[in-house]
Amino acid sequence: MHPIIVIPSRLASTRLPRKPLADIGGVPMIVRVVRQALAAQIGPVVVAAGDEEILEAIRGIPDVKGVLTDSELASGSDRVHAALAEVDPDGAHDVVINLQGDLPLIAPSSLVAVLKPLEDPAFDIGTLAAPVTSDAERDAPQVVKIACDFKEAEVARALYFSRLPIPWGVGLHWHHVGVYAWRRAALERFVTLAPSALERRESLEQLRALQAGMAIGCARIDHAPQGVDTPADLEHVRGLV
Repeated sequence: MHPIIVIPSRLASTRLPRKPLADIGGVPMIVRVVRQALAAQIGPVVVAAGDEEILEAIRGIPDVKGVLTDSELASGSDRVHAALAEVDPDGAHDVVINLQGDLPLIAPSSLVAVLKPLEDPAFDIGTLAAPVTSDAERDAPQVVKIACDFKEAEVARALYFSRLPIPWGVGLHWHHVGVYAWRRAALERFVTLAPSALERRESLEQLRALQAGMAIGCARIDHAPQGVDTPADLEHVRGLV
């Protein structure tokens, strides 16, 4: 594999406007995410920005490229695809890691782990799963859960994603960490598909891929990193750095 990491980022956010530039310990959040991506040392790092201010924030960081994309693009996947077409039009990178710009505490080792499912040619997309550790985490609608069964393996097939605590019954639940490793062909196909019925119902883009017959493999990690989606999340992360 020849991976590239692309970080989609835009200032417009309903719950936390101008989120990528939020100060965390004196550093804009997008800069912290870039630094974690660079520390993984698995390939080039690109920021797919929807706004010029984001590019200004990362300017001067060695070994990262910024691309200004259309601010009206519908999703992070569309933004990743647009940036990839500009920085790698010849397809030298056969795998692209879509790293969300609101994961300032993502471990570099997790970016290595998300490639693990793609060692199996049966999988089109790799992503991450961490054990749910509390009832509050299990029941929170902003925490996406995965129906999958690792048994003793490091990788499991994702059967479904939901904001509800699936599957029903006693047993471990899995927290979906929204980082994706796309085979280039899978991403090219995905962005041509219309949003699916289940995607719209759950507000989960990955369900479009499942409904289209794409196979998603989940790599197991020990802990879900704290994401930043709300002002409360931001304050929590500030207390961790």
